[in-house]
Formats: sequence, C-alpha cells, structure tokens
Amino acid sequence: MSLNTLRNIGIAAHIDAGKTTVTERILFFTGETRKMGEVHDGQATMDFMKQEQERGITIASAAISCHWKGSQINLIDTPGHVDFTIEVERSLRVIDGMIAVFCAVGGVEPQSETVWNQANRYRVPRIAFINKMDRNGANFTGVVCQMNKYLDANAIEFQLPIGSEDNYTGIIDVLERKAYAFTELESVETEIPEAYRQQCEEARAVIVGKLAEYNEEIMGLFFEEKEVPAVLLKRAAREATLKMLITPVFCGAAYKNKGVQLLLDAVLDYLPSPVDVGAVVGMDIDDPEKSHSRHPSAKEPFSALAFKLIHDPFVGQQTFTRVFSGTLRSGMQILNSTRGKHERIGRIFKIHAKDREEISEAGPGDIVALIGMKFTKTGDTLCDNDHQLILESIHIPPPVVELKIAPANRKDQARLGEALGKLTNEDPSFTVHFNDETEESVISGMGELHLEIILDRLKHEFNVEAIVGEPSVAFRETITNEVESNYKHSKQTGGRGQFAHTVMRIEPNEGKGYEFIDKIKGGAIPGEFIQSVNKGIVKTLERGILAGYPVVDVKVVLIDGNHHPVDSSDMAFQTCASICFKNGFMKANPILLEPMMKIEINTPDEYIGDVVGNLNRRRGNIESMRRFRKGAQKINGFVPLMEMFGYATQLRNLSSGRANYSMEFFNYAPLPRAIQEEILKKVEEKKKAG
Repeated sequence: MSLNTLRNIGIAAHIDAGKTTVTERILFFTGETRKMGEVHDGQATMDFMKQEQERGITIASAAISCHWKGSQINLIDTPGHVDFTIEVERSLRVIDGMIAVFCAVGGVEPQSETVWNQANRYRVPRIAFINKMDRNGANFTGVVCQMNKYLDANAIEFQLPIGSEDNYTGIIDVLERKAYAFTELESVETEIPEAYRQQCEEARAVIVGKLAEYNEEIMGLFFEEKEVPAVLLKRAAREATLKMLITPVFCGAAYKNKGVQLLLDAVLDYLPSPVDVGAVVGMDIDDPEKSHSRHPSAKEPFSALAFKLIHDPFVGQQTFTRVFSGTLRSGMQILNSTRGKHERIGRIFKIHAKDREEISEAGPGDIVALIGMKFTKTGDTLCDNDHQLILESIHIPPPVVELKIAPANRKDQARLGEALGKLTNEDPSFTVHFNDETEESVISGMGELHLEIILDRLKHEFNVEAIVGEPSVAFRETITNEVESNYKHSKQTGGRGQFAHTVMRIEPNEGKGYEFIDKIKGGAIPGEFIQSVNKGIVKTLERGILAGYPVVDVKVVLIDGNHHPVDSSDMAFQTCASICFKNGFMKANPILLEPMMKIEINTPDEYIGDVVGNLNRRRGNIESMRRFRKGAQKINGFVPLMEMFGYATQLRNLSSGRANYSMEFFNYAPLPRAIQEEILKKVEEKKKAG
C-alpha cells in the first residue's frame, strides 16, 4: 500500500453532534461492517464499553481501519464530553487530519470550541461536516457563520443543502456543479434544481475568490474572468486545507445515510496522507537545543509515539502506538527514550474497535496496539536504540474533582490499589494519591461523570466494591508576595551528622507553574547538592503547605547557602530546602486557588431570568448572552466548580427539563477570603479529629 493513499483521521465534536453515528455510517459504506450500529440502542461498533452502551455516549477513543476507493482510512472516534478531553488530546496528537462534526441546530457549542483549539495546538488540518440537516431548526449557513465568528475557521461552503428539516432531499457539489439525491443507501447524481443554480454559482464564486488568494494560476483566471476548472480548484483547495488556511464545509444527515459517501470522497480529496504531513521533528536526548527529523519512510530509523494504554482481560496491557518512521517487527528490541528503558516488542495487533488482528510488522503511518510493553506510558517516545530522539508528548489537563475512596471490604485493599494503578496507567487525567495525614486514598479526575465511570469500571471490570465520599474540589495553593527565606539544618546524632544551609527567594509566578533558578556563586553549595535542593522543594509542592493541596505558580531562586565537607548529604539538603521553602511560603501571604469553569447554558427565553439569577447565586460571572435559535438563548460565562455540584438537577427543575448546559475547566483563580478561612478551619478540625 502506498503511503499517499493512507489517511489517519479523527472525528471530533461537541457531545450529541453525531460523531459516532457518522463513524458507524462510514464503516457501513466502506464495507467494514454489514449492519449499522446505533448509539441509542447501545449497538454502535465504536462504543463497545459497557458504560458507553448504557449512557449512549463515547467515553474512550476507538480506532478502526477501513477502505474507500483504493485508499486505507485509519479512523479514531473521540468522545464529545468534556470529562474525557484527554481522549481527544491523545488522538489529535497522532492523527494527520480531522473531520469536525457540527450539529445543524446547535451550531458551534462549547466542546466544539475546545476540540477546535486542541486541533490548532497540534496543527491538524480539518474539514467540517454539518450533520442533522433533517432536524427542525437546521440552519446550514448559520453554522458556517458561527464557525467563522467563534472559531476563526475561514469556513467555505463546498456543498449546499437542497432543502432543510423535513424537506432536506439532497446535496449540491459546488466545485463540480453537480447535485445528489439520496435513496435509502445510495447517492444518485441529478441535475441542480433551477431554484438553486444561482446560489451554487454564488458559492462557487466565493470559493474561486478565496482560493485565488493562495494560488496564482486561479488568480490569473479570476482577473481574466475565465472559467476555473474544478480539477484546479480541488488541487488548490487541498493545498490550502493542508496549510490550515481554509476549512471546507460539507453537509448531511448521517442517521438517514445522507452525505456520508460524499464525505468519504472529501477525506481522500482534502485531508493529508503521512507524506503530506512530512517529517516529524523530535529533540536530541542529550541536547534539547538540537533536533532530529524523521520522514515517513520504512528506510528511516524507527520512531513512534505511545498515545494510549488499555488493560485487556484477554491479552493484558495493550499500548496503542502511532508509527512515524521505520519498521516495527515482533520480537524487536527498541528504546523508550522518554524513560531511558529498553522494551521488547511482543505481539503487534491492528485494531478494529474491540476486535484485533495480529500482524508481523508495522510501518510509517500505521496505528497499532503492542503487547508486552513493561515501562511505556501515554506520551512516551519509542525509537531505534542507535538513532535516539524524543518526540513532542501529549498535553495533560489538570484534574479538578476529588473523591475519597476505600474498599468496601478491608481485605480488598491490595486489589483496589492494583485496579487503581491500572486505571491511572490507562488515563493520565485520572490520578490517585494517599493522604498521609488522614490515611485516606483520594482519586482525582476531570469531572463527576469521569469519576462515576471510573467507579463503575472498578466494580464491573475489576470486581472491586468501593465506598466513596462526597465529591470535593481539587484546590491549589500559591503565594502573593515575594520573600527571602533562610534556614540552617544541623543535626548531630552520634557518628555522622546532617548539615545543610539554604537561602532562597520565593516569588509569585502566575500562570507559569514552578520554576527553580540556581544563583549560587563560588561553590557555597556544591553542584551535586543543587538538585537535592530542587528535589526537596518539588516533594513539598506536591504535598502542599497551607491545607495539603498542591502548590503551583511559584519561582524559587537559590541565592546562598553553606555545606559541610563531611556532614552534608543529598538527604540533608532535601530536608533543609523543604523546611526553608515551607517557612518562606507561610510568610509570603499564601492563598488557595479554586478551579473556575467556562460554562455555556442553552435555555428557552421564558426561563432566562431564573437561570441567570441562579447562576449569580453560585458566584457565576456572565460574559455574554446571544440568541442561537428562535425562542432560545445561549448564556456564556464563568463559575467556580465548587458551586456547581448538583447543578444538572437544579437546572432541569428550573426549566421544566428544557435547558441544558456544558462546562469545562478554564483556570485557577483566588478563593474569596471568607471561603478560604472556612476551608482552612475545616482542614484544622479534621487534623484535630484525626
């Protein structure tokens, strides 16, 4: 198979835009499945987890291969719910192109925006599919306008719908000036209806005008007012799409099998092959300033990225991997350059959703599952031992909701620990930590639904019953003032003692995380102990100081200190740095930060007053309100996560079940002083009770 005919694509969108239905139709029309699975009856091929089938939503990204007109398409269906945003992140890191699905009624929704920004981060070219054209309230042009207004998408109508809502009967291909009507399973080429000819010519003129900006040949024909052939427009549109200059827009109604075959044609016409994407660039292991590139060729040294881990009851851990260059064979030894460990490849599988097909080797562009990996985690680079490099990893968002967890039966403690370990391996946005002071295990995730799914999997996949506390917010600690801290650690216990002395300046570092700067002069602290100082501070950051929450956004400048030729050690400097940092932190006006969520509420006009009033009582801040369809408005704003537990039920009650909302993590913001004092008081009471 030629690499030019391979497409690695993802399908991403807001929840309920119809991603999984689009995927199911693609699998049916490419002959990969004989029956169309439906989300609502739990039969979708790509939603094979029990939790997905029960809830009718996608939770884990699933991969599958199919063929269309002589090309292979590796397809990843991603979740739309914000709690599973890590699944979108890791999929976008390894795909070459994307279909962004929009609902013709809902338009650009909060998660559409999040996914779009994630795709921008990884520079993924995309085409758009406006789905559900047969639904009441469908507005094709309105959605295209929203894409340009809210996503800056430079969206261009490459198709036009013939009719909409109940009268949606077909599609016009603007470039080719052809129309298509639909029977139950086929698209049939027809003449463009007279009433739409003018609209088609206007839309084609827009495409010609836009592409003339990027292509001199089209510009020449445009100024000479000559006809621009469709083949030239297609070639120029492909180039502009690959450079992310435009977003071609297509339409259909996937549930009614309308427009999917034409969308598949568009995937081949406008989305990139690994050859179009070109070389992947990684940094040198020893010198981060140096870079190495790997072209998508079997002759190049092997390089790949592990992007997902799944625990499978039949074959053990599967490591989903995208191969960028070289050839991977069973039994081969490779290097995990992220961890500096060697791995031996056991078996290699091609993935078909929940089914697997064993293969002996994988080449550039392939997405495969590897069995037998011992050390590899999400985001790790795998490479040839003699040609080492580290590829860009995967952005992992911070968890914002916490739950205390304990086994229902004390003898299940070890099994609970083992199961949680496997789940954190699979999902980097899910974390577990043990609180030494309260002797409780705490799990953290992206939202209530995320943790609900984790608990469900513990019960049904790992057979571990767990008792959980109320969900709580994952606060953070930081400082607002700059201070200097000086501490001398000296202990004599008979024999060799402990000695270390550090002087550090601690400064606020808003939005930039933790930074450590070494300004030691004249060897006051020997080089080998500088890292010990950093290590001691990092351990303290994780445990927290004010109330046991992780410390963020601080800069530590090590300015002076002292050592003893015999009594100084790694441990002495770690202990000294930790105490020195704690002392300084408490003098620097420490505060708690709370997670702020970006929220969007869709509500009928008659409930707007109640919804806004309720949001204000929850310390919400409304940024904008806009009409998105007749009789209904979208409210956009920000609200503290701690005020949002149980909001779904209350919003349902306020609006007789007609309003809905979605929210996602935005940033951490200082807690109001009165609330901070309340939380610190509770922490203190717990310590005394414990």
